[in-house]
Amino acid sequence: MEAYYSHIADFILHFDRYLPVVMEAYGHWIYAFLFIIVFCETGLVVTPFLPGDSLLFACGALAATADGLSLPLLTVIFLVAAVTGDACNYEIGKHFGHKMLEAHSRFIKPEYVKKAEDFYAKHGHKAIFLARFAPIVRTFAPFVAGIGSMHYRTFATYNVTGACTWVFIFLGGGYFFGNIPFIKQNFSYVTMGIVLFSLTPIIFEVIRSRRGN
Repeated sequence: MEAYYSHIADFILHFDRYLPVVMEAYGHWIYAFLFIIVFCETGLVVTPFLPGDSLLFACGALAATADGLSLPLLTVIFLVAAVTGDACNYEIGKHFGHKMLEAHSRFIKPEYVKKAEDFYAKHGHKAIFLARFAPIVRTFAPFVAGIGSMHYRTFATYNVTGACTWVFIFLGGGYFFGNIPFIKQNFSYVTMGIVLFSLTPIIFEVIRSRRGN
């Protein structure tokens, strides 16, 4: 039984690795699975562990193959999932955030919320855009914005621009570079590189803000 649950967890956390198998088994239902994963990773504060950047990159690589996924359809699906996911997370934070934190739910790690709060305090409204490129923080930033009652129009602006930038960079990166032999043979290292690349906008913003001080 333990091995069974371990396999399920590995499948969920590394869904990007199983994409070809899922495509073969479920056909076009793969698009529904992808929507759900990205929506949950961005929209449900209890699922920050789901794959994000690496999943988009892997899908882009598969879209570049002859019998692969549809790039236009993937673009629409990921954009809608990312935008609606963040919007849902914002509403959860706005209406239930304080009660969830006061209840000390075991599904919400205080250190993750604190990290998002510190990130938001440092970067202000831009945190919603920048958080798109930071795993874990990406899931909690909209939640914290909802708790802090950020004006929804302001939130929506950064939400949409951040989602578009995120999807185009990682999905497009996978499409144009994911099938290079070296990258395919060293995908685990490439995934680590993707995470580091994801943090580039944040690092740049930190350096710029320190120089400004």
